[in-house]
Amino acid sequence: MSHRVDGESFAELVARAREAVRDEWAAVDEIERHNQKRVLTAFWEERIGEEHFAGSTGYGANDIGRAALERLFARVFGGEAALVRPQIASGTHAISACLFGVLRPGDHLLSASGAPYETLQQVIRGPRPTALVRLGVEYDEVPLTPAGDVDVEAVLAALKPNTRMVLLQRSRGYSWRPALSVERLGEVIRAVKRVRPDVVCFVDNCYGEFVEPWEPPHVGADLIAGSLIKNAGGGIAPAGGYIVGKAELVAMAADRVTAPGLGVKLGPTLGVSRDLFFGLFQAPHVVAEALRGAILVGRVFAELGYEVSPRPGERRSDIVQAIRLDDEGALRSFCAAVQSAGPVDSHVTPEPGPVPGYDVPIIMAGGTFVQGSSIELSADGPMRPPYYVFVQGGLSRVHAEIALERVLDRLQRDGYLRHPAQTY
Repeated sequence: MSHRVDGESFAELVARAREAVRDEWAAVDEIERHNQKRVLTAFWEERIGEEHFAGSTGYGANDIGRAALERLFARVFGGEAALVRPQIASGTHAISACLFGVLRPGDHLLSASGAPYETLQQVIRGPRPTALVRLGVEYDEVPLTPAGDVDVEAVLAALKPNTRMVLLQRSRGYSWRPALSVERLGEVIRAVKRVRPDVVCFVDNCYGEFVEPWEPPHVGADLIAGSLIKNAGGGIAPAGGYIVGKAELVAMAADRVTAPGLGVKLGPTLGVSRDLFFGLFQAPHVVAEALRGAILVGRVFAELGYEVSPRPGERRSDIVQAIRLDDEGALRSFCAAVQSAGPVDSHVTPEPGPVPGYDVPIIMAGGTFVQGSSIELSADGPMRPPYYVFVQGGLSRVHAEIALERVLDRLQRDGYLRHPAQTY
């Protein structure tokens, strides 16, 4: 196998890129320090003790650990209340609970950040008869600008008398567009609130937690939701999701996670309480490590002539690094290499397959300890031109570096590694 490109070994290429990103890594250090102190302060203020790790079974009534964990999340994310449950199966589940909890037949839901990712579109538009639109909720979406930003004027023009909620997706999903910064989310929310203070501003916060010094509720979001097997679980939470925001809205979403009248009162923690506390404590550091890995991957592929998003030095508001590969075989090879670099199922070769909500097969690589965890190193993408791959996660930057060398080697061995002179 060859381990060189233009006379430089892959290890040397990665080492040179590591030197080039030191200033970007230093900026991540400062965000990590800020967020770690913010999380620690919340632990101190809530007086978290070993008694909170005991957990519960059955109904989960009177679980003091669960109650403390939810107060902790509310403090950290800037909300009045929180729902944090291992029974929430995914980020989409958490978001769905918010949508069905708040919206009623005749209400209008407006997506201000273009079309949501495909699985959430199923929740909103169907084809299932239980989708929001099939139950009488009106839905519209405002496309992003060509630069990938929210078109605030168009959003304001699209508001209707019956608009109940404005939805904002922070991360890029499978789209070639920048993530929305907390600052930009705040600007959009304030613009909406100036003309319609009654509208609920809801942010899909997946992949964005702890990437910046603050979270959407700190800049006015009424409600946010996310997954614990992404950023907020710190690579330790084995399952679950969270919802944070205004107490009344969180309670309405809780009624859809459990049942009306039960809401936040029930829900066993089943022995994972310690993992959820520990995961939140670790999250600022783990997210920072994932960011350092993403910055390095973006730098190396940019130097090799690939189009990448974010570009080197560009602001980041989620942990995702997108790379345009322009070849189906390159996408397969890239994901196979990432899979081979994982600690779990490294001997498995990922193959594209159907995923509910997507009109093309998706290839996913993730040799992770938690199934589907995308705060652990993973890569995936839809099998359609121009064959973008989306890399995210990495519990340590060193793992990302090792995986990056394997990706470069695999792409070269399979004949897909682009020469640096081949630019767009």
